[in-house]
Amino acid sequence: MPAIESRVDLNGETARVNREGHLKQLGEVRALEARVRANSAKSAKKFEERGQLLPRDRVDLLLDRGTPFLELSTLCGLKMHDDDGAENASGGGNIAGIGIVSGARVMVGASDSGIKGGAATPMGVDKTLRAQAIALENKLPYVQLVESAGANLFRQAEMFVRGGRSFANLAKLSKAGIPVVSVVHGSSTAGGAYQPGLSDYVVVVRGRSKIFLAGPPLLKAATGEIATDEDLGGAELHYQVSGLAEYMAEDDRDGIRLAREILAKIGWGRPQAKRAYKKPLYDAEELLSVVPLDYRKPYDVREVIARIVDGSDWLDFKPDYGPHTVVGHAAIEGHTVGIIGNNGPIDPAGAVKAAQFIQLCDQSGIPLLFLQNTTGYIVGTEAERGGIVKHGSKMIQAVTNAAVPKITLHIGASFGAGNYGMCGRAYDPRFIFAWPNNRIAVMGGEQAAKVMTIVAEEGARRAGREPDQKMLAAAAKQIIDTYDAESTALFATARLWDDGIIDPRDTRRVVGMCLDVCKEADERRLRPNSFGVARM
Repeated sequence: MPAIESRVDLNGETARVNREGHLKQLGEVRALEARVRANSAKSAKKFEERGQLLPRDRVDLLLDRGTPFLELSTLCGLKMHDDDGAENASGGGNIAGIGIVSGARVMVGASDSGIKGGAATPMGVDKTLRAQAIALENKLPYVQLVESAGANLFRQAEMFVRGGRSFANLAKLSKAGIPVVSVVHGSSTAGGAYQPGLSDYVVVVRGRSKIFLAGPPLLKAATGEIATDEDLGGAELHYQVSGLAEYMAEDDRDGIRLAREILAKIGWGRPQAKRAYKKPLYDAEELLSVVPLDYRKPYDVREVIARIVDGSDWLDFKPDYGPHTVVGHAAIEGHTVGIIGNNGPIDPAGAVKAAQFIQLCDQSGIPLLFLQNTTGYIVGTEAERGGIVKHGSKMIQAVTNAAVPKITLHIGASFGAGNYGMCGRAYDPRFIFAWPNNRIAVMGGEQAAKVMTIVAEEGARRAGREPDQKMLAAAAKQIIDTYDAESTALFATARLWDDGIIDPRDTRRVVGMCLDVCKEADERRLRPNSFGVARM
């Protein structure tokens, strides 16, 4: 395939401004992530006194040394509920991500018990559900590092009902033949007791694990019975008497050693070696200079593609037909992919081209990568006469029903039905990540303000009044301010509209890892059973 020839002046003023803007936004993201870590680390002394490891230290010890960990939704729940984005930033109260344990690629879910005892939050529940869904779809063993104070009782109405699905998902994983391994580092009470109860392998820690449906205070209130934590649901009880636990660890480190031993012994298999591939001709560092922060400033998405695909090799598909929709074949870290990107709004020809290309990739079993940067489908009399609704629907049909793995990156604008046609969250991509400059909304703030102003003006004139321009201007400003605040990458990632914000320079590495996961999943044969493995 021919290599893309970059036409960007990397030494110009525009490139400098772009780079500085990206670095500033990325710095804001990293600072917020650091607050989450710092919030958890405030409990370090207490953990040390108890002879325990902090949650992130547990995760680090679990993973094979020197291997990548793709952490998901690090800013889940940002500025929602009890998360203030500052001293109480919590990342949803848990840690989730894909990593390598004893040579096997797994999904890790860990309670961040350094923050409010690991109590579940409404958005943290959704983060867990998303991690479990990824594990199920991609056939990843699910490893839980459990220590939770249970649900935040002040938020129970927002999490109790849907939270039950987290337990149902454990049963579904086991039924599918995907092992669930739990290390119970501390408390796992009430509904949380079903985390180990629905696991295939359970490790408890002597003197630390507490597993019961009702703790001593609730037990006394409900029945009058008085019991200690250990008598009611300590590690020894579940290891020696109830049979809930298969393995007894002496401390956190030993528990994690046992989890690694389990993964090694069940023979889940090693990640497969990738084929040899060439690096892009252009440095990923240049992505910061190439892409404007303002989605209204045009650039050629091929400049992004040139910096993430093998050898910068690119076979353009119908480049002169519907040219604002860019599609073609390439490879990323040895994996063949079909890429769909945007150089503007999607017109009828672009929609038809994209729909055809998606079907061709589906026919050939080629994964799809969507690079979202569009204000949506084009509107107007000419577009309607050209069949934009009909042809846009074809594209959405193709996106919805393509059976190959789909990966989406928000690299600019994601407005209106363009979000749908370019495989937004509602269209179930295997993975979906965002750059810090992402903007996502039903439309841009200025557009929304103009629409509402026109509607208000016409309404006033129909009522025989002259529009109050001062009032309309104030309303327009409020709309723009609201849209600006609610369309940022941070607002979106807090609500799990993506799987996390990534550094643009890490795009190739992240997509390559996701393609590895997808390929291993598609090649793995499971041994499902009827009901999941019941504890004996």
